[in-house]
Amino acid sequence: MRRGFTLLELALALTVVALALAAAVPRMATIRDSWIAEEAAQAIVQAHRRARLSAIVLSRPVVLTVTADSLTITNSAGAVLWRRPGPASGGATLAGPPRRLTFSPVGITMGLSNATFRVSRGAALRSVIVSRLGRVRLVRGP
Repeated sequence: MRRGFTLLELALALTVVALALAAAVPRMATIRDSWIAEEAAQAIVQAHRRARLSAIVLSRPVVLTVTADSLTITNSAGAVLWRRPGPASGGATLAGPPRRLTFSPVGITMGLSNATFRVSRGAALRSVIVSRLGRVRLVRGP
C-alpha cells in the first residue's frame, strides 16, 4: 500500500484552491468596503444622538462638529465634551464640507441644521440624513 499524493494530484488541488480564492477575494473586498462605510455612518448617527442627549441632560447648548477627521461635541464655551475619530480614520470618505450642528437645551437643533452626510468606501455608499427636530435616518446605497 502506498502513502501520499503524486505531484499531479497536488498541482490539481492547488489549482482548484487558487480558482476558488480568485472568485472569493473580490467579493470579500466589497463586503469589507460595505462594512467600513456602515461603521462610519453609524458613528455619525451615534454622535448626533449623544450630542442631542448631552444638550438635554446638561440643559445647555451643545455643538456637534462633523469633519472627515473627527466627530467632536463641545459646549457653548468651546470645551470638548466628547471626541471620536471621523470616517477618514477607518478609510471611508465623507463628502462635503465640515458641518456644525448646535443643539438647544430641549434637544432641537438651531439654525440651518438639516443635513445629509454621505459616507463612502469603494462602491459602498451610506447617507445619514438629519432633521432639525432630531430625527436621524441611515440610507444604504445612492
